[in-house]
Amino acid sequence: MTADAAAPAPLGARVKRALAWSTLNSIALRIGSLGVGVLLARLLAPEEFGVFAVALTVQTIVMSLADLGMSADIIRYGVQGRAGTVTTISLLTSLGLAGAMSLAAGPVSAAMDSPQATPVVQVMSLTLVLSGLSVVPYAVMQREFRQRAQLGLDGTSLVVSTTVTVALVLLGFGAMSLAISRVVAQSMVTVLQFVLTRSRPTFGFDPAVARSLIRFGVPLAGANVLSWVVMNVGHLTVGATAGTVMLGLYTLAFNISTWPMSALGVAIRAVALPAFATVTDPRRKAAGFVSAAALTWTVALLVGVLLSGLASVVVPVLYGQRWSMAADALAGLAFFGAFRVLFDLVATFLIAVGASRALFVAQVVWLAALFPAVILGVRWYGLIGAGFGHALVCALIILPMYAVALRRHGVRLRALAGALVLPLVVAVPAVALGLLVVRTVPGALWQLLAGGAVMTVAFAGPLLPWLRRRLRELKAAGDTPAGQEPAAGQEPVADRAPAEPPETGPTDVRTPAGTVPSPEPPTPLVTVTRP
Repeated sequence: MTADAAAPAPLGARVKRALAWSTLNSIALRIGSLGVGVLLARLLAPEEFGVFAVALTVQTIVMSLADLGMSADIIRYGVQGRAGTVTTISLLTSLGLAGAMSLAAGPVSAAMDSPQATPVVQVMSLTLVLSGLSVVPYAVMQREFRQRAQLGLDGTSLVVSTTVTVALVLLGFGAMSLAISRVVAQSMVTVLQFVLTRSRPTFGFDPAVARSLIRFGVPLAGANVLSWVVMNVGHLTVGATAGTVMLGLYTLAFNISTWPMSALGVAIRAVALPAFATVTDPRRKAAGFVSAAALTWTVALLVGVLLSGLASVVVPVLYGQRWSMAADALAGLAFFGAFRVLFDLVATFLIAVGASRALFVAQVVWLAALFPAVILGVRWYGLIGAGFGHALVCALIILPMYAVALRRHGVRLRALAGALVLPLVVAVPAVALGLLVVRTVPGALWQLLAGGAVMTVAFAGPLLPWLRRRLRELKAAGDTPAGQEPAAGQEPVADRAPAEPPETGPTDVRTPAGTVPSPEPPTPLVTVTRP
């Protein structure tokens, strides 16, 4: 057992410490990726970035199928009796998908009007194999809340990938340098994961474990793929309905709307699944989720309020006046970004209780509702309609669906409504005040400063006593009473569950083991985040 796992600290303290490291990791990687993108944008031609984008898109879709919820299974139930089966199935699945990805590279690249991406896609397929091999050590690190070690791994990966990429670019490898650097960095991180967990690949096959993995993982993999489609529905419909100019404006606004997810969701998801899985008392688990949802939603909504109320200032200040029309889409997409953070926490909770089918159904409904909402929104109201189409589908269709799924697993709807409604009510006057400041204060910089300050005070001020109470509730839910938390070296009760866990589960919160952050050029690109 590692030192981190053997520490006698209660669950609440471990979650708090892990969340701090995870947040630092998320912010550091975003800053590092941005810097790398700026550097590489000066070394590579735009068409070379486009070739790599094709390969990255194909990898993202295939990677959604590769894991089959294996890492989530280990995080939920531990490695005892399951590691060999998980590694075997994950590696076989990854090998099969890597082979299919390599064989289909030519036709897929041609269909995306980028035949020169074929060899890049084929090289990128190797990352699937490495990901499949390292599912268990990755999941163990997440389960033990070893986010400080994860920060070291991700930082090392970024440095190695950047060094390899720059060296290969200077040698004339072009877009291939990006693919090779991902393979090299992920290979190194895979080895380090086994070293840090003091383990080695183990193989085996238990039919009962395999059945439970497939039952849980297949809907999860399907939900991951559908989630990717959901995140790109707007790009498809806006492009087809309004043309390429509107698509460019919408894409910029969509990327800005991902800021809450990038800053909050990625950090929270790394800690939330092992935290929910560790709590074995269903009532404490449900109460902890409600308190976590209240805090997460409040912070995410504050970012959404600021982006929406200041959209007309943020966009031209950051990207120039010619992009100012993107503010129309951002006004609604900012709230969509806040909903994404909340839904990511919901999905993580449902994964922890095994409800992958509920997540799959939610993605199907989300996709079916979003197409007509965005199409009609664009036709009737332009970019404003596209942005608010996303937000309204989240509020009126997906949130109620998730509420029903949560209720089936012990979350009281009245408590959940109390956690979500109050911040939403306070957000309305906060946005109105922000818009008023923007219209009355001269100068873009002063509009940003004054508008941001006024909205923050108007939103956070009335919620401070409520937030303090929620923090106390979350701490109470996270502090495991003496005698309930397993001793060092002992698996929790849930980890000694039968080989077929109770059906109670979609989206895998795992990013590929050792994934190297994609270099981000200064021009807007479609940002896709796993649900």
